[in-house]
Amino acid sequence: MSPRRPKKVPQRTCVGCRTVRAKRDLIRIVRTVDGTVVIDPTGKRSGRGAYLCRQRTCWDVALQRGALERALKQAIPPESRAALVQFATGLPTSLSEAPAGSV
Repeated sequence: MSPRRPKKVPQRTCVGCRTVRAKRDLIRIVRTVDGTVVIDPTGKRSGRGAYLCRQRTCWDVALQRGALERALKQAIPPESRAALVQFATGLPTSLSEAPAGSV
């Protein structure tokens, strides 16, 4: 019997810092069919998605420089932008400050 091959870990790129990480280490942002932009904690909602690291600096860069809008191929509505900024304020400044097992 041959040894099992290791399971592949899906990789995604953060649109803020352009770092490739495991999909589970990133947060998915989705542009839904009706044009709203929401955070997708499950990573399974239908719609065009973009990924960001779990650190505030990546979120700030992605929102200020328009990287998230380019990735989603749509301008982010003001109410959705406010929700994203609100979520980002609860994130650590860098990944080294994040507590183990945090979202």
